[in-house]
Amino acid sequence: MTLRERLQWMFRMALVLFILASVTFLSALTAMRFAIQGREVTMPDVGGMTVAAAHQALQGRGLGMKVEDRIYSTLPVDVVVRQSPPPKTRVKIGQYAHVVLSLGPQTVKIPQLVGKSVRAAQIELLRGSMQVGEVSGAHLPEWPEDVVIQQDPASATTDVTSPHVNLLVSLGKPSAAYVMPDLTGLTLGGAESQLSGGGLKASRITFSPVPGSAHGTVVNQAPARGQRVDSSTVIELQVAQ
Repeated sequence: MTLRERLQWMFRMALVLFILASVTFLSALTAMRFAIQGREVTMPDVGGMTVAAAHQALQGRGLGMKVEDRIYSTLPVDVVVRQSPPPKTRVKIGQYAHVVLSLGPQTVKIPQLVGKSVRAAQIELLRGSMQVGEVSGAHLPEWPEDVVIQQDPASATTDVTSPHVNLLVSLGKPSAAYVMPDLTGLTLGGAESQLSGGGLKASRITFSPVPGSAHGTVVNQAPARGQRVDSSTVIELQVAQ
């Protein structure tokens, strides 16, 4: 066999091997794609189904169900009002359908909660099969602490869909704020006296050797001079031994 013939034979063999490898790769890719698609199912439409029926429909396709919320609606109690992901979505086996269930038509009015304590408001809502929703706070000197000063929805409202009532609660009078003085160079007693004059006190005092500083004087402080502080602020002083 001449050199040219040998080179041609090697080229043909390399081409055959390349074709075989390409076919093998494409076959593996196709098999993988079918395998992945085989682990996907179509999300069924469970809207309007009872909890039991929806769970059974989802379980039949290898899917789970999580109840995210309950709302008032014209549908009977414990019937699915809406779902996520929506019907006909391709999802992986084992995924959960997040559903909202019906509480049935609203039969109670939103009670008056303004002026009541948070605990009393919670009890009042539970009596009407409702719950406290989001609770926010605000410092209002004219209102006692832990008292409801605003609610959403308002009292006597009847056209609501959610059983949750959001509350704005008074945090009482705001703490008096001060500007942190410069205490460095003062004796410990002088620094504590200046703090107490503003209703403040040193929460942490650390003694450490500081060359060049007089014994018992403040060499460092936190917060630094000029920062806003109040009675709840942790004030730290470093004092020279």
